[in-house]
Amino acid sequence: MPIENDEPTPGPARRTRVTLTKDGPVLVEGPVELVTDDGRVVRCDRFVVAVCTCRRSGIYPLCDTTHRRHRRKRGG
Repeated sequence: MPIENDEPTPGPARRTRVTLTKDGPVLVEGPVELVTDDGRVVRCDRFVVAVCTCRRSGIYPLCDTTHRRHRRKRGG
């Protein structure tokens, strides 16, 4: 479950893998802190975090697969 807080978490610098998916979310190896355009910080401790790119998610900035329903309607 994501945790919201406005203070960054200190920690060692390391490389993070980010995977771009066609017509879907951006997958980021976690744990991560996401900063939204309004400055809200969302912390997520999952080993892979799906970040919404369609902005239709009910749990934005995290993906809830809403993009799948939209794509089916448009394509079918």
